[in-house]
Amino acid sequence: MINKIKLSFLFIFIFSVAIIAQQKVLNEYNIFDLKNVSESTISSDGKFVAYTVSVNRSFTDDKFGNNYSELHVYDIAKKESKGIATGKINISQIQWHPKENKIFFRATLDENKIPQVYQTGIEKFEPTVLTTAPRGINNYQICPTGTKIFFVSNETKDERKNELKKKGFDAEIYEEDFDHLTLYYQDLNSKEIKKITDDVTVFEFRVSPDGKKILAQIADKNLVDYSMMFKELYVIDVATAKSQMILDVAGKISDMAWSPDAKNITFVAAADTFDSVSGSLFIISSDNKKTWREIRNYTKGFIGSVKDVAWLASDVVLFYSEEGVYHTIRTQKINGDKSEILLQPGKVIITSMDFLGDNIILSANTKAHPNEIYHFQITNKKLDRLTNVNPWLSEVRLAKQEKIVYKARDGLEIEAVLFYPLDFVEGKRYPMIASIHGGPEACFSDGWNTNYGNWGQIAAAQGYFVFLPNYRASSGRGVEFSMMGREDLVGGEFEDVLDGIDYLVNKGWVDKNRVGIGGGSYGGYFSAWGATRHTERFAAAVTFVGVSNQISKANTTDIPWEDYFVHWGKWPHEDFMDYLNRSPIAFSHQSKTPTLILHGKEDPRVHPAQSLELYRTLKLHSEAPVRLVLYPGEGHGNRKNTSRLDYVVRTMEWFNFYLKGNNDRNTMPDKYLNFEFN
Repeated sequence: MINKIKLSFLFIFIFSVAIIAQQKVLNEYNIFDLKNVSESTISSDGKFVAYTVSVNRSFTDDKFGNNYSELHVYDIAKKESKGIATGKINISQIQWHPKENKIFFRATLDENKIPQVYQTGIEKFEPTVLTTAPRGINNYQICPTGTKIFFVSNETKDERKNELKKKGFDAEIYEEDFDHLTLYYQDLNSKEIKKITDDVTVFEFRVSPDGKKILAQIADKNLVDYSMMFKELYVIDVATAKSQMILDVAGKISDMAWSPDAKNITFVAAADTFDSVSGSLFIISSDNKKTWREIRNYTKGFIGSVKDVAWLASDVVLFYSEEGVYHTIRTQKINGDKSEILLQPGKVIITSMDFLGDNIILSANTKAHPNEIYHFQITNKKLDRLTNVNPWLSEVRLAKQEKIVYKARDGLEIEAVLFYPLDFVEGKRYPMIASIHGGPEACFSDGWNTNYGNWGQIAAAQGYFVFLPNYRASSGRGVEFSMMGREDLVGGEFEDVLDGIDYLVNKGWVDKNRVGIGGGSYGGYFSAWGATRHTERFAAAVTFVGVSNQISKANTTDIPWEDYFVHWGKWPHEDFMDYLNRSPIAFSHQSKTPTLILHGKEDPRVHPAQSLELYRTLKLHSEAPVRLVLYPGEGHGNRKNTSRLDYVVRTMEWFNFYLKGNNDRNTMPDKYLNFEFN
C-alpha cells in the first residue's frame, strides 16, 4: 500500500513537471505579441469608456515602423468591449463629446498627410474630419460646449524658410530655426480658424469649464530645454486673446487643471529650480498675484511624487502619486493639512486617470500583466479590472517579482524591484543583471517591467536574477531623496547599486563573478561607469544612449540648462576635473568588462558621439571586448519594431555569452543576428 502511494505521488510529480515544462515563458520575440492599453477616458453619461490599445507591428508581413494604436469602447452596463477602429491605424488623444456619445481623436487618415482631429460614433467607425489646420494638430481640447476645438499647431516664424527649401536651400540654423507652437481654435459650425497666441510657444494648455479662458504653459522658444525649465503659467481670455502671466514657475512643471468653478488652478511642478522631479502639488487662484516663494507646496515633506491631477470638487484636488515602488490615489482639500488616501499602495501601477462623479477610470498594470482598464469607485473603495487585452498571458509562467529594501553603506534605505530566476532553487547562486533606470529622476514600480528596454521576465525565464534599484536621486521618495544626486553624479547613487548587489550576493543568491549591468540614458551612463570605473564588479555591460564624457555631453545635449540646474550646479569650465572624473572615458583604459554599446544615430539628448568616444577609448586602450551598434533614424530610444527587437535580442545574447557558460573573453557573439520567427 505504501509503495502504491509513493508511486502515485511520483506519477503526480512527473506529470506536474511535464505540464510546467510545456507551459510558455516570455522570450525576446513573444513580448512583441503583448498589447498595452495607452489612453482611457469615461463618457459624459458615465456609460462607456473609450481607450486605445498599442499593438506591435508584425515582423513578417508588415512594413517596419512604430506601433499601431487602435480605438476600443467598453460598455460598462454590458461589461464588454468592442473594437471601433482596429488593424493598421494610429489613433491618439481620445476625448468624448461633452454632451453626446461621440469620440474625438487625432489621426492621419485618408488623403490627409498631416494629423487632424476627427469624430466618430461608437457603433461603428465612421470618421469625420473636423479640423483643417494647414500644418496639422499637435494637441487639442474640445470646448465644454462642444462647438469649438482648441489646438496647438506649428507656425513658421519666417516664410522665407519654406521658399528657400523649395529651391533646394535646406541649411538648418541650429536652435534658431524652430517653429513656434501656436494656440488656435476652430469653430465647428463656421469652420473659421482663429489664432490666439503669437510669437510664443504653448507647450500645454487647459480650457476652463465655461470655455471662456485658457490656462497655458508658455515659453519664449520652442526648444526642449525651454519645455523643461523655462515655462510660465498664463491665463488667456478666449474672446480677446489677451494673456496674463499668473506665475513665473521656478523650474519644472507638468500636469495642471482648472477647478469646476474656474476660481482655482492646481498643478504639478518641481519644489524649486534645483529639484529634478516635477512631483509637488500646488494650488493657486486663477487670478494669482503671489510669487513662487509665496505659494504653498501642499506636498512639502511628502514621501512620494505626484503625477496626474484633477478636481474632485471645487475645493478638493484628486491626484495619483508614486510612493516608492507603489502608486496611490489621494485627495487634497484647499488649505487642508494633509492629503487623504483613497487607493492603497500595492494594488496597481497607474499610467493615466480620468473620472466622472464617483467613478475613476485608470490605465494601470500589475506585475502579472501590462496596462489594462480599471474602474475604481470612490465611495466604497472598490477596484475592478475591466479589460483583458492579453488573454494568452494567462498561459505563461511568470517568475516571482517583489519589492526589496536594503541599507546603503551610509544607512539610507533603498528600495528595489527584484525578479527571481523562473525556477529558483534556494542554496544555488545565479547570474544577475542589474537593470538601471534613466533620468535619474524616474523610478521602477512593482508593476509590469518587461518590454524591449527592460529585460524583466525575459531574463528571469533564462535563469537570471534581475535587479531594478531605485537609487538615491530617483523619484517616488520625496524632494530630499530626489536631490541627493545633485552635484554628486555616480557618487552615492552608484554606491547604492553596488550595495544592492552585495546585499544579494551575501544572501547566497547571486554569483558575484557573473553580474552584468545595463540600462539606457542615465542607466547607460551607469552601465558605462560600471564597465570602466568599477570594472572588477561586472562581467558584462550593456550601455544604451548613455553618457561617456560629461564635458562633451554638457556642450552637445539639447538640455544644457536642465543638466546645469538640477544635476551639476556648475558648468564644465568651472570644474573640468570634476566633470572628467565622473566620465567613464577617464577610466576606459582599465576596463576588462565586455561592453556592448548601442545608440540612435539621431539622438539629440545624448549625442551618438558619446558612444563613439566610449567605443574608441575602450578599443584603443583596454583589454575589454567592445562592440558599437548604431540605429539609423532612431533618437533617444528606439521606436521602430525592428530596432527594438534587435536591441532586446542582441543585449540578451551579450549577457548570455559572458554571464553563462565559459566563452573566451577574447571572442564576441556573432555581429549579425539570426532572427527566429514562428
